[in-house]
Amino acid sequence: MTKTNVFPDLMLRMFNQRKNARKLRLESPSKIEENGYAVIGGIEQWISIRGEDRHNPILLFLHGGPASSYSIFSPLVRSWEKHFTVVQWDQRGAGKTFSKYGKTGIGAITFERLVEDGFEVVQYLLHKLGQNKLILVGSSVGSIIGTQMAKRRPELFHAYVGTDQNVNIDGHKLSYQLNLAGLRAARCTKGIKLFEQIGPEPSGWSLKDFDNKNRWMVKVVTPAPNMIMDLVLPSMLASPNHTFRDLLAYFKGMNYSLEQLYDELIAFDARKIGTRYDLPYFIFQGDTDLVTPLQTAQDFFNDIEAPCKRFAVIPNAGHLACFARPEAFLELLLQHVLPLTRTLNPPLASDSRRADVV
Repeated sequence: MTKTNVFPDLMLRMFNQRKNARKLRLESPSKIEENGYAVIGGIEQWISIRGEDRHNPILLFLHGGPASSYSIFSPLVRSWEKHFTVVQWDQRGAGKTFSKYGKTGIGAITFERLVEDGFEVVQYLLHKLGQNKLILVGSSVGSIIGTQMAKRRPELFHAYVGTDQNVNIDGHKLSYQLNLAGLRAARCTKGIKLFEQIGPEPSGWSLKDFDNKNRWMVKVVTPAPNMIMDLVLPSMLASPNHTFRDLLAYFKGMNYSLEQLYDELIAFDARKIGTRYDLPYFIFQGDTDLVTPLQTAQDFFNDIEAPCKRFAVIPNAGHLACFARPEAFLELLLQHVLPLTRTLNPPLASDSRRADVV
């Protein structure tokens, strides 16, 4: 950024922040809008609670990354707040939680620790809002946490909704193949060379290999919004609730958390947790997801046994499908998930292997 364009860039950021602040304004007398720290797992962790009616069902996001806080995306899911109380939680090592503590005060980060933190967040929300269950949405790395929470304590949740669903090492292998093909189609010589040097076997990747692979995915062109250029960066810069210090902590937290979780992330296998779930189980997946591919998620879903289940494909959506196509994702929530919050005995799906396209 040169001196000549700093001022226009700052003006554009301020304009977009004000626009999003207006969009996020809640006017309903029964609204809830609370942003702050709560003691979770022995430290203060950032939680944002927003909705037009505090009596609506709670929808808790488990963000990906690792440590990629989704609170920057609040303007994109503003329409959801008419139907749900939407909760964004900056996990241990992420976002405003990492900003408060840095590396020294955050404690050890493991998936088991994040799962235990997650249960504390659930209990905090249920007590605060006077409800006995909530909807759990696990996105990307958050689906690793969410799948384990849903398996262990199904009585806490109306349903589990996976998106950008992590499954096992086969997903990393297919992601590699899809991205290498995309780089070849784009004639991206440097990216092709790096991928060929890394090799197709994830068990042999170093953390640096994994990080470099992900960085080059931005060069792959698909019909879907680009995860980084179209979703993450614009949302970060236009967020009215994030300062430049917050954004710096965002990236530092991602780097630190990936260092802590990398070995577990590569070795994760959802089938080892089990394929029978005692709650409604959904996966809503983007059709061109290059990180957690559609086919891997579909194959895993086919093995799931649950009281009711549904797989849906969201067209023209890649990774972070719920933010790339928020209205399509909301329609799936309203059609399949919201009715489950109004009955104690959800109906069985007539065709549990059906994949809807919306």
